[in-house]
Amino acid sequence: MPFEDAATNAEEDPSILGKRLRHDEKIDNDNSKTYLDNDDEDDDDIGPMPMPDTAVIRKRRKVLPHERLFLDHLPSADRYSKSFMHRDVLNFVTVTKTEFIITTSVDGHVKLWKKRETGIEFVKHYRAHLTPIVAVSASADGTLFASIAEDGTAKVFDVLNFDMINMINLDFRPLTCCWVHRKGQAQGLLAISDTATGCIRIYDGRGEGKVLQLVENLHRYPVHIMAYADRYDTVVSADESGFIEYWKPQEPWETPRYIHGLWELKSSTDLYEFKKTKSTPTSLTFSPNCSHFVTLSMFDRQIRIFNFLTGKMTRKYDESLTAIQEMQQAGTAVHKMDDMEFGRRLAVERDLEKEGEGKKAAATMNVVWDESGNFILYPTLLGIKVVNTLTNRVTRLLGKDETGRWLNLSLYQGAPAKLGFKTAAMAASTNPILADREARDPTLFCTAYKRQRFYMFTRTEPEYGQGDRDVFNERPTREEQTVASSQPVQGTVLSPVASSAVIHTTEGDMHLRLFPDKAPKAVENFVGHARSGYFEGVIFHRVIPKFMIQTGDPLGDGTGGTSIWGREFEDEFSDDLRHDRPYTVSMANAGPGTNGSQFFITTTATPWLDKKHTIFGRVMQGLEVVHTIENVRTNKADKPYEDIKVINVDVI
Repeated sequence: MPFEDAATNAEEDPSILGKRLRHDEKIDNDNSKTYLDNDDEDDDDIGPMPMPDTAVIRKRRKVLPHERLFLDHLPSADRYSKSFMHRDVLNFVTVTKTEFIITTSVDGHVKLWKKRETGIEFVKHYRAHLTPIVAVSASADGTLFASIAEDGTAKVFDVLNFDMINMINLDFRPLTCCWVHRKGQAQGLLAISDTATGCIRIYDGRGEGKVLQLVENLHRYPVHIMAYADRYDTVVSADESGFIEYWKPQEPWETPRYIHGLWELKSSTDLYEFKKTKSTPTSLTFSPNCSHFVTLSMFDRQIRIFNFLTGKMTRKYDESLTAIQEMQQAGTAVHKMDDMEFGRRLAVERDLEKEGEGKKAAATMNVVWDESGNFILYPTLLGIKVVNTLTNRVTRLLGKDETGRWLNLSLYQGAPAKLGFKTAAMAASTNPILADREARDPTLFCTAYKRQRFYMFTRTEPEYGQGDRDVFNERPTREEQTVASSQPVQGTVLSPVASSAVIHTTEGDMHLRLFPDKAPKAVENFVGHARSGYFEGVIFHRVIPKFMIQTGDPLGDGTGGTSIWGREFEDEFSDDLRHDRPYTVSMANAGPGTNGSQFFITTTATPWLDKKHTIFGRVMQGLEVVHTIENVRTNKADKPYEDIKVINVDVI
């Protein structure tokens, strides 16, 4: 956990990222040791005694000047205001200095967006790679962007003209990339590392794809992180063994000695921290003035801040699962959540530690700085923390009530240009209407685990009942079109049951897998109603966040609906199907053997419903639609203020 200056006040405020002391412990500021109160002193001594030390001198709490002003230039909404789609899971989102947002997905697609006065505008879409993208980089001036993929190619984009200007075929499998040239430099230098060796190759981003320079002796192991400090013309790189190196992107590839105040002996720094703790950083980001850099090491879950010139570690924040569980149990966490939701999120964290998709997703997690260099933002189990690095306090927690596990972040804090022109007279005017033209729109862009969307946090909460928070900007695939338009052929005998179905709602589509072998009557009832159009226009009449969404009642009040047989039918329970996960589709009832037409979809694990409600399906695609419906505004009877309807149900 961080430092002793935060420890003295940590008991009083759970937002302080410091070590919690026991109630009988205090900090001795003279020798920085912990001691225990001793109340068993001998009070029978006769004679004068020295004046007792009645007060423990505490260090003065640090205060960041103008903190409120800095916070006003950061997103503050608890919930995301908008999200946009890719065809596959997103892995990176990048904000450039030129006010473009570039998103990439694991299927090799790259999309460019432009920041506008409010929100963003789609610009262009590239099928850049045939295999998953493994790393991306934007140049210091924001004019160039590069992506590398497992297929051994690097693609270079001219951001301002949103054009792909170069394709570099590599004779090795790349691991990471970084632009290593200064702002305004004519030649764009792109450094790319190798998955098999410690070599780093430098290319001309606009050239013919020939290696300009080969850095062979800097690292002994594959380099998986590189970050460029434009102010000092220096690259900081880290390899998979935990070594961190400073080097100038020119021969002889050594630590620059012309920088005033830079450390001389590596042994006098804390750069061996990762080697000592047997961990490796998964991200490294420079502060805006390059005075510090922050690292996140996913698998020991530590956030470390280093002074660039001295190489000394100035802050360390413990986000390990052990620490989070202890604070949850002790009630000292910055956000206390119910045990069931905490358990669900803990299971996701375990997934991120598994080999394969989990570890690849975890490797995209990063930490970002605000423009002042006083705050860092990073994703955690609880949400996205905004931490004041001077006071060690969590000043905000974004997205704590959303269901996604946030991963890759990128922050925009500028004043987006409005459409139209601005004259010199307008610029010099003190007219408040004209001044409003320069209003800031701070936006945090982020990806989430196994989500095909990227999300935007702003200073504006989404409006309740707003149905377009999740924008469906992608056309359905050919397979989805086939599913949606499939109709039974006349003259054929239809089976009374099916293995899958698609519920088309006013908020989007949900693809269901059905279990006719485990619950044949429930599936037959659902399929029969779907084919007859019984569900068309039926509303979701009962919605409870972090529990379930319910529909199937033609009366719309929870009292109606009947089975295809015109009577109630019996329950069907199976030991193989349990309410142990979200997106479970079950029959609603009023007690044993009272099933009709109503059904519900859970949004979390609900084990207390086992052996009480018949499970007949699970949602496999369209999970975001479930959560969109779950998060709408409802009245005291849990009925949404604005009707959300089932358009129809297609049986497959």
